Amino acid sequence: MKQALTAIAVVLGLAACTPSVNVNVNLAPIYAKLDVNVKVQLDQDVKALVQQNPNLF
Repeated sequence: MKQALTAIAVVLGLAACTPSVNVNVNLAPIYAKLDVNVKVQLDQDVKALVQQNPNLF
């Protein structure tokens, strides 16, 4: 009986000492300005369109 109580106490003691892992995520938004290449591409496309159709505007 004494050994059973000792075994239960050891098991409960070991269960209380289990390590835990906590992961915290930073929720700050990530901002990247990606419109530079699109703007240059659009400017080149508009330039070509105006050259093909000079009376467009």
